[in-house]
Amino acid sequence: MRYIVSLILVAFAASMQAQQTTQYTLFMMNPLQWNPAYAGLDQSLSITAGYRKQWTQLPGSPASQYVSAHLPLYLLGGGVGIQVENDRLGAGRWSSANLSYSYQMPLENGVLAIGLGGGIVQRTLDGNQIRTPDGNYEPGSVINHNDPLLPIGLESGMAPTFHAGVFYQAERLEAGIGVKHLAENGIDLPTLRFQLDRNVYFQLGAHFDIGRNLSFHPALLVRTDMVQTQTDLAAIFRIQENIFAGASFRGYSAETGDAMSLIGGFKLSENITLAYAYDIAISNLRRVNNGSHEIVLQYNLNKPIGVVRLPRIIYNPRTL
Repeated sequence: MRYIVSLILVAFAASMQAQQTTQYTLFMMNPLQWNPAYAGLDQSLSITAGYRKQWTQLPGSPASQYVSAHLPLYLLGGGVGIQVENDRLGAGRWSSANLSYSYQMPLENGVLAIGLGGGIVQRTLDGNQIRTPDGNYEPGSVINHNDPLLPIGLESGMAPTFHAGVFYQAERLEAGIGVKHLAENGIDLPTLRFQLDRNVYFQLGAHFDIGRNLSFHPALLVRTDMVQTQTDLAAIFRIQENIFAGASFRGYSAETGDAMSLIGGFKLSENITLAYAYDIAISNLRRVNNGSHEIVLQYNLNKPIGVVRLPRIIYNPRTL
C-alpha cells in the first residue's frame, strides 16, 4: 500500500476514463465549483479559497487547492465568476482555470439562473514517481517500469473544457444541476491519453429556523459520470449567525460509505468566514490513514458593486 500500486495501475492506463472530480466536504461553501449558474447569486463580491489534504500519512494521497471569485453583473442581468484549481494525487496532477457567466431571471418566489462556463484543463504525469511491482528502481540505475505504457519522465498536456448549469434560489431553498466537461475532450500526452468524462452534479440546500438564535441548514451533493455515483449529505446548525457546527456523511449505502465528517466554523469579521472539516474514514482505507483535513476561508463584500439596476434581494439559504 506504501506506493498505492493498485491505484497507480488503474489511474494510468493507456486510455483514461475516470470521474475526475475533486472531493470536498465543505461543498456547500462554493456552489460555483460545480455549477456556473451560481455566479453572482451572492449579490456581492464573493471570494473563496480552500485547501484539502486527504488520507493523511498515506504516501501519494490527494492534496487539493482552489480559489474562486464571483460577483453580480447587473448591466447584463446576471453574474460572472472565475475559478482556479489544483489537485495532486500520487504521480499525477490536474490543474484547471475556468470562467463562468450566469443569466438571472427573477421569479415570483425566487431567482432562476442559467449559466455557461469554459476554460482549460492541464494534466501532468511524473513518471519518476511511479512504482510498479516489476519495475527496476535500484539507486544509481535508470528507472525502468517494465511497462511501455508508462512514462519515465515528466509529461503534460492541455485541453479546453466547457460547462453548463441551472440554479434556483429562493428564501428557504436552493437547488441546482451542473454539467462539467460537456464536450468530453481528450488530453494527449506523449505516451498516454486522458479522457475528460462528462460529470453531472445535483446540489440541494435548505434553511429552517429552530429558534430565535438557532437555524438548521441541510445540504446534499450528488455527483455522477453515469458509471459511478457519489453523494454527500450534511447537517449544519448555525448559532446567532456567527458560529456553525455539524456533520456530514459521504456515500449512500453501507457498501459506498467513505467517511463521516465533523464540520465547524465561525465569522472572523463581518466579511470573513473560516470553516474546517475533518473526515473520519469508514471505508477500508481507514486502516492506512489518519483522516482528511479541509479548511476554507471566504470573503464577502456584503454590498452591491457598480449598481446599474438593483437585483431582487432574497435570503440566501446557504449555511455559510
